[in-house]
Amino acid sequence: MANKKIPFIILGIVLGLIGITLAVYFIFFNGKCSGNDPDEPLDKKPVIYLYPKNTIDLTVKLGKPNNITISYPEYKKGWEVTANPDGTIIDKTSGRKLYSLYYEALHSEKFSKEDGFVVKGSDIGKFLEEKLAILGLNEYEAEEFIIYWLPILEKNKYNYIRFATIDEINKNMPINLSVEPDSMIRVLMEYKSLDNYIEIPEQKLITPKRTGFVLVEWGGVEIK
Repeated sequence: MANKKIPFIILGIVLGLIGITLAVYFIFFNGKCSGNDPDEPLDKKPVIYLYPKNTIDLTVKLGKPNNITISYPEYKKGWEVTANPDGTIIDKTSGRKLYSLYYEALHSEKFSKEDGFVVKGSDIGKFLEEKLAILGLNEYEAEEFIIYWLPILEKNKYNYIRFATIDEINKNMPINLSVEPDSMIRVLMEYKSLDNYIEIPEQKLITPKRTGFVLVEWGGVEIK
């Protein structure tokens, strides 16, 4: 009888090992990667600039911290910084001198697709120069935006582009400061590669005020 039980014991051990292996795989691969699925939209390269009228200490907090996938300086319960009128930022944790705060995050909201722009890849540089000026970015901020996104967009035959409204951006990733800015300029570009030109109503852009203590942020998200 004992010999007859051996195959069942071995089978039980094998099944147990398979179960453990699957559990480990789920925890360390599926579990860890679930927030970084390549098919999930990701807000890329949002950078935040701060331009107070006078040097101030303040805390910058993002409203959906669980959506953050990467940040620099590291985002914990917020960024504790000293902001200067020339745009330089001192991270109070490390003491490092910065020009912006950087993060990427999962895109949590669906935006309107009823309007926008369809732009040839070869025309994207001039397009961005024109539209970013309308959206309130200065030449330095626009240059930073363009040198990041130009290599991504110009290789496409056509690009569908839409700039999210400030209300859409605030809903997607709220931002709060311990010292309230007088002006908040947030630019989030949605884009999708197209093989052919399509007709779409042109988006009407609004130029925000840029006075007093100014916060500027830009980033982009690919439409999957």
